[in-house]
Amino acid sequence: MEPAKADAGEPGPLFAQVAFNIVRSASLSNEDANQVGYTTCPFPRMKLTFSELASQIEAEGGVNCSPEPTPGRIPLKGISHIISTTSDFPDYAAAGDALIPVVKPEWVTASLSKKRLANPRQYSPDPRLFFSGVTVCCADLPSGDKDAIIGGVLAMGGLYSGHVTRMVTHIVALTEENDKCDFVLNKKLQCKIVLPHWFDDCLKLGKRIDERPYLLPNPEILRKALEEPLRVLENADLHGASTIKAGSLPSPVGSPSPQRRELKVFQGKKVMMSQDLGVGPHLRGTIEGLIAGGGGQITGSVYYADIFVCHYREGEEYQIASRKGKDVGNLPWLYHLLTHNKWTSPMRRLLHYPVPRTGLPGFEDYRISLSNYNGEARIYLENLVLAAGGEFTKTMKQDNTHLITAHMVSEKCAAAKEWNINIINHLWLEESYAKWQVQSLTNPRYSHFPARTNLGEVVGQTQISKQAIEAVFFPPDADPSKEEVAERSTDALTRTMSASNLASNGVPKSSNSTKPRHAEITTGPLIDGQTPKASKGKKGHEKPFKAPTPSTPHFIPGGKENETPSTSSSRGAKDRAVAKLHDLAPDIALYEKERKRVGGVIFGGRRTSEPPASDMSRKRSLSRDEGDAVGPEESRDPKRAKKTRPTPVMKLLLSSYQRWVGQPKREDEERRRLRDLGILIVQDPATCTHVAAPSMVRTQKFVCAVANAPIIITADFINSCLENNQLQSPEDFLMNDLETEKRLGFKLRDALHRAKLNKHRLLAGQTIYCTQSVHGGFDTYKAIIEANGGSCLLYRARSGTVIPSKSTSIDDGDDDEKKQEDYVYLISGTTAEEKKLWSKFRLAVQENDMKPRIVRTDWMLNLAMSQEMRWDDSFELSEKE
Repeated sequence: MEPAKADAGEPGPLFAQVAFNIVRSASLSNEDANQVGYTTCPFPRMKLTFSELASQIEAEGGVNCSPEPTPGRIPLKGISHIISTTSDFPDYAAAGDALIPVVKPEWVTASLSKKRLANPRQYSPDPRLFFSGVTVCCADLPSGDKDAIIGGVLAMGGLYSGHVTRMVTHIVALTEENDKCDFVLNKKLQCKIVLPHWFDDCLKLGKRIDERPYLLPNPEILRKALEEPLRVLENADLHGASTIKAGSLPSPVGSPSPQRRELKVFQGKKVMMSQDLGVGPHLRGTIEGLIAGGGGQITGSVYYADIFVCHYREGEEYQIASRKGKDVGNLPWLYHLLTHNKWTSPMRRLLHYPVPRTGLPGFEDYRISLSNYNGEARIYLENLVLAAGGEFTKTMKQDNTHLITAHMVSEKCAAAKEWNINIINHLWLEESYAKWQVQSLTNPRYSHFPARTNLGEVVGQTQISKQAIEAVFFPPDADPSKEEVAERSTDALTRTMSASNLASNGVPKSSNSTKPRHAEITTGPLIDGQTPKASKGKKGHEKPFKAPTPSTPHFIPGGKENETPSTSSSRGAKDRAVAKLHDLAPDIALYEKERKRVGGVIFGGRRTSEPPASDMSRKRSLSRDEGDAVGPEESRDPKRAKKTRPTPVMKLLLSSYQRWVGQPKREDEERRRLRDLGILIVQDPATCTHVAAPSMVRTQKFVCAVANAPIIITADFINSCLENNQLQSPEDFLMNDLETEKRLGFKLRDALHRAKLNKHRLLAGQTIYCTQSVHGGFDTYKAIIEANGGSCLLYRARSGTVIPSKSTSIDDGDDDEKKQEDYVYLISGTTAEEKKLWSKFRLAVQENDMKPRIVRTDWMLNLAMSQEMRWDDSFELSEKE
C-alpha cells in the first residue's frame, strides 16, 4: 500500500511517513472494544478497537504493515513505528536495536490532537520510564522545586504543561488555594492534585508508587501517624512468578475445560525442553502434547528451537540458545505461558529465568529476614534470597546481617537498629540478583522508605539485566569454529547483496540503475580469522537509490550491528579516510597538547602564558630563557598564579576550646591563618596527629583521640601561633595536668604509651551493652568503645538479644585478661526506667555462664583514658542507689 501523497505546496497527511504494526494484547484486540489507555491517556477518552485505531492512522496517510493477525515475530523490515500497550512482546528488544520506536496507542491520539507527530519517548511502554503517561502542571511552587520536578518527569517519560488543559493528569501544589486548582475543581477535570513529595519519592526509588497518600486537600502523609496500618495494594507482577519450583500443570485461563485447551501462544514456534528440568516422562509428554496441540513443535536441537526451557544457567545448550537470541526460560515461565495463553519475556520476571547452580558470590555469608511483606510478595522474596545463595530466616536474631522491609514500622525494624543490622528495601535484593552483583548498601535508593507507603506494591518490577547475565554466564565465544565463521560470512554476503540492490537472485533492482554491479565472493572453506573478499568491480557514477516512503531505519535482523561487509570500493574509501585524517592532523596534535595540561580542555581557548599553536611541536621542558624570541602574546603578563598552601605538618583536633565560641567570623579567619602555617583543623579523632585542650577533659573527642596515641598539647599552642603568626614547637606546649592525673590515678604520658602498644585493640573481641537513657547518650559511648576495638550494642531487654557465651579458646594470655573475659558489662544510669533492665540483663548473662556487671559511665571513661583494663568496686551499680 502506497502512503498518501500531498500536492505541491500543501502539507502532507499527518502519518504520511509512518509504517506501523499494532501488537495485539489483552487491552488491544480485535474481539474486545477496550478503552485504549483509559487510565493514562491525557486526551479525550475514546473507545477504540484494533481496527478503529488502524483506520485512524491509515486515514492520515499511514501504512498498516499488519492488516491480519500473524503468529510468531513481527517482521521489522519496513516498519517505522510499533504500537503496543506493553513492552512485553517478543520483538521489543529487537525493535530497540533497530531504533524503531515503540509507542502506546495514546501516541496516535496525541499526534492527532496536536496535528503533528508527538515525541515517542513520552508515550513509550518501557517500564523504566515510569512517568510515561503523566502530564504535570505546577502551581505556586518555588522555581527551584518546579525545575527539579519538571526535569525529573521529562527524564522519566512524562510531559509538562504550563497551563491547565485536558491533557494534564497531575497538578503539583502545596495547597489548593491557587487559580489552577480552583479551575480543576470547578471544571471537575479528571486530574489529581498531589504534593511535590510524591515526585520526590518516586524519583528516589526509581519506581512509580501510589499517589493516594499525597492527594490534596487532606494528604495522608501529613495527617496520619507512621504507626497506623498501611493499605496493601494487589501486585499483579507476581502472579505465577513467585517461585522457581513449578507446581501442578495448569489449565489456560478462559478454557472451558481441561480437555479443551485453546493455546495460541506457541503457534508457529519450536520448543526444546532441557534434560535438567527433572520432569517425568508422563508430565513431559503432557506438556509436549499441549504445545503441539497449540500449533507449536517440539525439537531436540537447540539450533532449530525458538524457545529453550531449562532450570540452570549452565551447559552448552543454554549458552548456544542465549548467544543466538532465543527465548530462554524455566519451567515456571512455561507454566505461566500455559496458564495465561499470552507471551511474556522470561527476563520480565526474575524467577522466570533459569537460576544459577551456585549462588551470587558474597551472598553465602548473608542471613536475611523479611518484615512487612505479605502474601505472594513475601513468598517471592523468600525464594529470591535462596536463589541468590543467601540464608533466609523467618525470625530475626542478632546474628542476622540484613533486614528487608517494606516500611519502617515493625518490631523487627526497631530491633535491627539496636543490633546494627542493615535495614534496606527489596530493591537491593532484586537489583543484586538482576545484575548478578552485590549492590552497595550505601545507595540511598535501598534505604528510602516513603511515608504511608508499603513498598510491597512495587515488588517484582525489576527485570533481568541481559548485559550483566551475558558477561557472566554466556560471554561471546572468543574462538568460533570454522562453520560459525562461514555462517557469518554467508550472512554478510546476504546483507551486502541486499544493501547493494543487486539484480540477481531475485533481489529487486534499483529503478535508477542502468547496469547491475556484480561481486564475485569466495564462499568455500575459510581459514579462521579470514573474511571473504569481493573482487574489484567497475565503479559507476550512479544516483543514490531512493527508498520509497515511508522511510524506515536500516535494519537487518539476525546479524551483528558492527559487522561490516566487504565492498568493491574499499580502497577508495581507505584513500579518502587517509586524506581526511591528514587534514585533521594539526587539530589532533593541538588537542593532545591541550589534553595534557592541568585543567584539561573544559574551558577552551589557550592560556596567555602558553606558547602559540605554531610552537606546539617543541617540548614543554624547553625554557624561554634559552634565547628564544618572545611573541606579542607572550609579552602580556600571565594571570596571577593561585597561591598554594603548604602541606599540613599537623592535623589538630580541638576539644573544649573557648576562643571561638560565639565568634564564627573570627573562627573562619583564624582557621585560614592556621592552615597557612601548616596546621589543619580536623574533626575526626581517628585522623588527628595532635590534640589541643585546656586540660585532660572527658569529652567524646578527647577520649576517642587518646586511643590514637596523638601528641596532646595545651590550647596555649593555638594562641601562641596566632599571636606570633608563626608555627610554634608543640614540644613547648605538652600537656602536664598533674591535678587531673592525681584525681584519675594515672599519668597521661603512660596512657599514651599504652595506646601505642594497644593499637586500638584494648577492647577487641568484647561486646559491651549500653542503655538508651545513659547520661551522655548511647552514641557517645558507642564511639568510644569502637575507637578501642570493641562492639557496643543498645540493650532494651528484647527477646532475641544474643549474649556472648564464655570463650572456649586456649591461649597464653594474662590471667587477669582471662578473668575480664568472663564478665559482660552494661553501662547504665540510675533512672527507674534503667533499673528495670538490670534484673533481666543479669539473668540473660548468667544463662550463658558469664558474670554480669552493671557499671557507671566513669568505668568506660577511665578505661579509655588510661588505656588499660582497670576495675574498682566503686564503678559497679546496685539497686540500693
